[in-house]
Amino acid sequence: MYPSLEAKLKRYDELERMLQDPAISSDPARFLPLQREQGGLIKVARAMRRYRALKDDVATARALLEEEKDHQAREYAKSELEQLLAELKTLEGELEELASAGDSATRGSLIMEIRAGTGGDEAALFARELFDMYKRFADKRGWKYEVLDFSPTELGGVKEVVFSVTGEGAFQQLQFESGGHRVQRVPETEAQGRIHTSAATVAVLPEVTEVEVDIRDQDLQIDTMRASGPGGQKVNKTESAIRITHLPTGIVVKCQDEKSQHKNKAKAMRQLRSRIFEHKQQQVDKERSEQRRSLIGGGNRNERIRTYNFPQGRVTDHRIGLTLHKIDQFMQGDIDELVGALVEYDRQERLNGQGGGDGKSSK
Repeated sequence: MYPSLEAKLKRYDELERMLQDPAISSDPARFLPLQREQGGLIKVARAMRRYRALKDDVATARALLEEEKDHQAREYAKSELEQLLAELKTLEGELEELASAGDSATRGSLIMEIRAGTGGDEAALFARELFDMYKRFADKRGWKYEVLDFSPTELGGVKEVVFSVTGEGAFQQLQFESGGHRVQRVPETEAQGRIHTSAATVAVLPEVTEVEVDIRDQDLQIDTMRASGPGGQKVNKTESAIRITHLPTGIVVKCQDEKSQHKNKAKAMRQLRSRIFEHKQQQVDKERSEQRRSLIGGGNRNERIRTYNFPQGRVTDHRIGLTLHKIDQFMQGDIDELVGALVEYDRQERLNGQGGGDGKSSK
């Protein structure tokens, strides 16, 4: 009845067996990606196992009801069957939701890129605040995050930060953060109290496995260099920083966060796989662009999606027209209300058949 979810349960069972293999469990490079993939499938696996058990229980209850002759026992069996059928109906609704959400519901890991846009130092400070906001949100949800690349500025901002977030439902919850984020406020360096407008861009990419994106060594150009800090200050005397260029697509990623060249390369490859996956997905989306949603489905990092107005204490998401007057709490990671509204809007859009009927997320 749910072939896509059956396939995901089968993959979950396969991952469970692989993670118990001593050769894999003792090798972090193999173990961690598989563990991240399995984490994203937990929700589906639990629901599908419960569904199978409920179907068996319903069949057993029906058989008992047909065989039972005693009136009182029949009434008890009938009541039990009704409860099981009600629970099954509720669970079927959840499974329909999981099936229609596609991969977004089962990806337990994402890579987020935040870059300072127009506005100089103020934009870099805002980009850092967005990074801190998402970290606090992840902490609230019990998710884990890992910095893959971090380019700070002398005033405490960031020119660019790339990090992963891992946890059940992480991608589904954060997938609609991609786009342009605009801030309006009086910078600390502004002597005359004038409001400035600055911007940062956010990109949310599903973290993909080596199975999903196969990268050939001959398609890569790998350059090593010394890591540098703010203002060009050298922070590492060895050539540990890595820059990888994927020649077929021209995609370039870099990582200098670790002192180990090997670790930086591993982190850069994680970024690269996600960027290549996004590139391929964009090509597919372009081909079916007329069928796609126009409001929150774009994920275009150049599209302005949200304004943070500090003088008025408000955050406005322009795609769904939602304004929250609690900017201080919002910047502390209390973004559940807006994130939930975006996920619900996407759900309603899919239920209304505006998503092209492909059963996939808008990302």
